[in-house]
Amino acid sequence: MDDLNTTAEKIRTMDIRGAGRIAVAASAALRDYAVSLKSLPLSEFNTRIEEAAKTLVDTRPTAVSLPNAVALTKRHNATNVYDAIDEISKNAEKFITNAGEALEKIGMIGAQRIHDGDVIMTHCNSHAALSIIKTAFDQGKDISVIATESRPRRQGLITIRELNDHGIPTTLIVDSAVRLTMKEVDLVVVGADSISVNGALINKIGTSQLAMAAQEARRNVIVAAETYKFSPRTLLGEMVEIEDRSSDEVIDAEILRELPNVKVKNPAFDVTPAEYIDLIITEVGAFPPAMAFTVIKDYLGLELAV
Repeated sequence: MDDLNTTAEKIRTMDIRGAGRIAVAASAALRDYAVSLKSLPLSEFNTRIEEAAKTLVDTRPTAVSLPNAVALTKRHNATNVYDAIDEISKNAEKFITNAGEALEKIGMIGAQRIHDGDVIMTHCNSHAALSIIKTAFDQGKDISVIATESRPRRQGLITIRELNDHGIPTTLIVDSAVRLTMKEVDLVVVGADSISVNGALINKIGTSQLAMAAQEARRNVIVAAETYKFSPRTLLGEMVEIEDRSSDEVIDAEILRELPNVKVKNPAFDVTPAEYIDLIITEVGAFPPAMAFTVIKDYLGLELAV
């Protein structure tokens, strides 16, 4: 359990960050933990797996990739522990392999939406969004990127380093410069932490600001999202919980203690309505937001909603 708890803590503290990376790490941790339980009777094995699954899922409430990955990994129909471990291990390997292949497929599909000479704005640090941008650049398209700083964790600094190392001309802007800068942009490409059944996007705080500015400037917004980032439980009317993180990410605790009349709110995500999104690029194709239910039904299975 130590290794699983270590992974859970790294997810909670954002040492492991990004919806896709969180999902893969959780799936691998649950697989490895299952292997360590081979001496237990099946009933106790199942209880321990459920406890471990909850430990992982509770670390980050917004990124639906995490509970989806855990649910897809842990399910089995075995009647003994060895077969259960075998099923869980195969589930994990399949999920991890598919997750890696999904990025490449998203890149190839999404790059078709990028034209030679485009200036692309992106937000936070999304492997799926960057796959589209890098693929378009590798195809020989003359493109450049405007990346937001993405406060308070400043994930944009990771993005600009990745783009720089790939040779892509990039400009870093502060988050509050989005509307001013949007007139220079041809296309907005962002990732996703969750996508609800009505096609709404839950992503890094500030994403809705980009989408609103893009709509005002008549620029298209495309979302890069693996199918496991769609939220089955929104089928049952469940709202995606917006994670509030520590005030320490925004202001030094010493300073805050000197300000008794001040409180800090630090939501990690916001919601972008479906009508602000032109297209969602997945590994199985490009969909309008209105087809979110179809993606959930056909590629995740309705049983994950229960």
